[in-house]
Amino acid sequence: MGGKFFGNLARYRNVITYSLSPFEQRAFAGLSRGFANGVRRWSTNLIYMAPGFITLITVYNWGKKENLRLKKKNPKDYENDE
Repeated sequence: MGGKFFGNLARYRNVITYSLSPFEQRAFAGLSRGFANGVRRWSTNLIYMAPGFITLITVYNWGKKENLRLKKKNPKDYENDE
């Protein structure tokens, strides 16, 4: 059973390295399972994330409206200008 096999197994000073040809690899091996797992994880954490996102959106919208309100000039200050 000596000799090189399993992707050219090489041994250097008690360090074993493995290499695998790109033609032997499956580039998208677990893609569909990984996507489904991500959706499952996201949906289970949604109940914990939703209050923060809702608060963030509410504060952001309030800040934009308040900024526009404060930037406007009061028209009554300029009624009697000539």
